Amino acid sequence: MEAFSADFATLPQHDRYKLLCALVIPRPIALVTTLAPDGTVNAAPFSFFNVFSDDPPLLVLGLQSRPDGTPKDTPANVRERGSFVVNLVDESIADQMNTCAVDFPRDMSEVEIAQLKTAPSVTTPVPRLADAPASLECRHFATLEVSRARRLTIGEIRYVHARPGIVDPEKMYVDLNAYKPVARLFGNLYAKLGERFELKRETYGEWQAHQVNGKGEPSQAP
Repeated sequence: MEAFSADFATLPQHDRYKLLCALVIPRPIALVTTLAPDGTVNAAPFSFFNVFSDDPPLLVLGLQSRPDGTPKDTPANVRERGSFVVNLVDESIADQMNTCAVDFPRDMSEVEIAQLKTAPSVTTPVPRLADAPASLECRHFATLEVSRARRLTIGEIRYVHARPGIVDPEKMYVDLNAYKPVARLFGNLYAKLGERFELKRETYGEWQAHQVNGKGEPSQAP
């Protein structure tokens, strides 16, 4: 079997999407809540998402417009309000997250349809999801208009909430057994955390000390 290679300059957009979604895995899921001008609470999942920086604390969302180029609810509401909440997804709300992916009309609340409970946020009028294992309140920091259909929205994280038992407030340790996050794969596939293993990141000095030459002795620095 030959190795696969392709030139993204000539590869159709649909094929690029399939490859990127299937190769860059697993990806975290952002279940983003926003507030429409009429007060409707919108919730939409995004897997083109990740944290970007800790100083300042930033995250990035990959947002897509409708086929006619008009913005979907999330980018429209972010532009209007200047804030949003990223709710992380665990096993307990995976099905409800998937319900929120339905393209409901703008005046229908995915939160109500999926029967997700909300709770007040501290820094924004946009509510967070009380059922989520963790929520990140964000202020709109910047948006990069990549194309007519794509944009990258950067949010500054201003406040964090986590379900009891997930975060040790003294050590800032996250208990993964209590968290049980869900990851996005591709197509209709998702993944639980599964088996974990540890790899210690070494300093250069530690790495040198662990190197062994042919005589079974630690290698010397050059």
